[in-house]
Amino acid sequence: MTQRLILASNNAGKLKEFAQLLGPIGFELHPQGEFNVPEAEEPFGTFVENALQKARHAARLTGLPALADDSGVCVNALGGAPGVYSARFAGEPKSDARNNEKLIADLAAHADKSAYYYCVLVYVRHPDDPQPVIADGVWRGQLVDTPRGAGGFGYDPHFLLPEFGRTAAELAPEEKNAVSHRGQALRALVDKLGKLK
Repeated sequence: MTQRLILASNNAGKLKEFAQLLGPIGFELHPQGEFNVPEAEEPFGTFVENALQKARHAARLTGLPALADDSGVCVNALGGAPGVYSARFAGEPKSDARNNEKLIADLAAHADKSAYYYCVLVYVRHPDDPQPVIADGVWRGQLVDTPRGAGGFGYDPHFLLPEFGRTAAELAPEEKNAVSHRGQALRALVDKLGKLK
């Protein structure tokens, strides 16, 4: 039996990626926009709290189980920044170009260019679910000053993967999904959800 599931996002790329892995275990994924659910506030300082807030918000307004993610890039030399503020690092309105420019400028004085992408996924059966299913993933790399590649989004052109010798923006989508923070978190979530059925 297929279970409808709300994705607390309207990102078409996320919807496609998540649907490919969740479909085979019996979930039919719908973006929250189909139900006129507005974006939730993300007032917290941690990824897991923001993802939980988004999942509960979508579940409350639709009456259906919901899945949310929160992710960002964390730079070791900057104490984990931009972290949960990755999408708005350079302020409003959101701009990948301005975010990257600020990040590279802030990192210029530091020798340590190590960074990692982090993703947490939260699944709730209903808005007051006392036992949300949580999975996460970490993807380590190095930041480079000069952007490379036309794929991906966000900080991908500056996120170098030493084992590939390429940036995240230079990887084919299937390569990226196989190793990325979001891909890792999603596979871990699928494993946990499969055990609940």
